[in-house]
Amino acid sequence: MSYIQRGQPGYVRATLALFAGAFITFAILYTTQPIMPELSRQFHISPAMSSLSLSFATAALAVSMLWVSGVSDQWGRKRLMAVSLFSSAALSILVAVAPNYPTLLALRAVQGVVLAGFPSIAMAYVNEEFHPSSAGMAMGLYVSGTSIGGMAGRIITGMVTDLSSWRIAVFVIGIMSMVLATWFWFNLPRPAHFSPQKMGLQALVSRLSHAARDRILLGIYTLGFLLMGSFVTMYNYISYLLMSPPYHLSQTLVGFIFVVYLTGTFSSTWMGRAADSIGKSKALRISVTISIVGCLVTLFPSLLLKIVGLALFTFGFFGGHAIASGWVGQLAPSYRAQASSLYLLFYYAGSSIVGSAGGLFWSAYGWLGVVTIITALLIVAYGMDWVVTRAIRKRDAGPSA
Repeated sequence: MSYIQRGQPGYVRATLALFAGAFITFAILYTTQPIMPELSRQFHISPAMSSLSLSFATAALAVSMLWVSGVSDQWGRKRLMAVSLFSSAALSILVAVAPNYPTLLALRAVQGVVLAGFPSIAMAYVNEEFHPSSAGMAMGLYVSGTSIGGMAGRIITGMVTDLSSWRIAVFVIGIMSMVLATWFWFNLPRPAHFSPQKMGLQALVSRLSHAARDRILLGIYTLGFLLMGSFVTMYNYISYLLMSPPYHLSQTLVGFIFVVYLTGTFSSTWMGRAADSIGKSKALRISVTISIVGCLVTLFPSLLLKIVGLALFTFGFFGGHAIASGWVGQLAPSYRAQASSLYLLFYYAGSSIVGSAGGLFWSAYGWLGVVTIITALLIVAYGMDWVVTRAIRKRDAGPSA
């Protein structure tokens, strides 16, 4: 059976379907991020408490990654991804009518659980169904979908919140996601290189154990934690900064700031292709360096420079994530789904833990505190890339090295 590759039938349909699934996942996952100041006002809670509306979803998603790969091995890749997309869209509608904040948090946690059925399985699908020569590009396009989804979700949520209310905004995201989930189901090609198999708990634990004990993979998982922790911290609190003096931006204008996600759409594809030619380690270090520069530029008081810095930061993040996520699939051929799940476990743990902790830095030290914690994380990520690369070279050199 042939693989999906550029220039052959099914390539465009497959990449667009994965793009749509990624769009839905990230539009829903980050629905509450641009309305955190609104949630703070309506429910009379602090910024750190408001950030839990995102952290509960990402934490639940991260933990669910541990078992969802086993479900996909029995149900099948496409079926599980579709169930995930339809269920999360339906839950968005329920979030929109949540009567109080504790109920909203509970619904967001459940939403995180069902969303877990898409990201890691999509990564496994790309590595299984696409030809190796096209896998880097396909992964880049998939990550582009995450950036477009995150951007569009935030812009739509911000605009509708200004025009009506945050509840109507979340409802609109839910309906839009339901329509796209239907399109996904009818357009994603059925897997040709995977057959559902019955896997017991012991087999699942064994595969997870192998994926968790690999020191090289652990380094890449840590990269995911550091990259995502810095990214979510930046976007969690930039809204508070821009809606306060001296900027006083409206919810709609803050939403449009997320247009800088377009840089991530380009960088994920471009850096994914660059990684195929110059090497993953070098491309990753370039991405992290760009993010550090962008983060520091946001310290300038000029609104224009803050947006430029945010664009650079976003460019670097999505490039780095595309490279690291693709790296996992290539290093774990026999337990790919489990390794992808563990990568995303660390990735979303970074979102939940660092994203909420960033609120304490914001409350205590303002934007300088936020930039400090982000920069520290990225410097550690740079060092972790060096550790991973050295370990790969040592392994490839053999016992005599």
